[in-house]
Amino acid sequence: MGTLGRAIYVVGSWIRGAGQAVDRAGCALQATHLFEEKVSRHRTLMNLFDKDPVVDKDAFVAPGASVIGDVQVGRGSSIWYGCVLRGDVNSISVGSGTNIQDNALVHVAKSNISGNVMPTTIGNNVTVGHGAVLHGCTVEDEAFVGMGATLLDGAYVEKNAMVAAGALVRQNTRIPFGEVWGGNPAKFMRKLTEEEIAFISQSATNYSNLAMVHAAENAKGFEEIELEKSLRKKFARKDEEYDSMIGVVRETPEELTLPDNILPEKAQKSPA
Repeated sequence: MGTLGRAIYVVGSWIRGAGQAVDRAGCALQATHLFEEKVSRHRTLMNLFDKDPVVDKDAFVAPGASVIGDVQVGRGSSIWYGCVLRGDVNSISVGSGTNIQDNALVHVAKSNISGNVMPTTIGNNVTVGHGAVLHGCTVEDEAFVGMGATLLDGAYVEKNAMVAAGALVRQNTRIPFGEVWGGNPAKFMRKLTEEEIAFISQSATNYSNLAMVHAAENAKGFEEIELEKSLRKKFARKDEEYDSMIGVVRETPEELTLPDNILPEKAQKSPA
């Protein structure tokens, strides 16, 4: 750091110190009416007493999500923004390739009225939609829980079964293989088609791919982000007709190209 840099640093320290002094003076004047801001202690992964979350190195836990206590998350699974997985009075297990989408809540029950232990178990390649609530239940491999659905203690969703969006699955309800249940309380609606069963698996794969992109973006440092911002500004796309008029051919830099498994297939242009 040169002489000028040191001088700027010192001036900055003075300004910060002055600001802190003004803040303390203001707090003293407010006396009992003072509102104190507490530093956030949020941690994405948080132990609870002797219980530590175990998250596979290839899983994605988004910033702002909370994985607390006795929770296991398998390889390639993704826990999205705003999710809470709280394994305090019992355990939570999430298999491989499963996605628990934004603002979903997964909790457990120490026991139910019958005295049965109620952990929450979620299998492999499961999709749990935005805002769903899973409490002391079991969801088998390649099942689908729709947005805003609620599964209460002892609910059991078998493989390739689907819980419709907004459904309420009551205690100890079992949803058989290949069926769609919906409503409040949830009831059998119909059988899943082969295409819908295939969609469940594809949905899990799509989210695993998307999670890798988000993980990579969240891992970028300040300098890398600033570089990409400048590249996007420099290579901002114009309308193709505009480009042809001024004779410009634009090529997107490699740094700004999303992986093929994220970009939708380009629509075929209709012949003129």
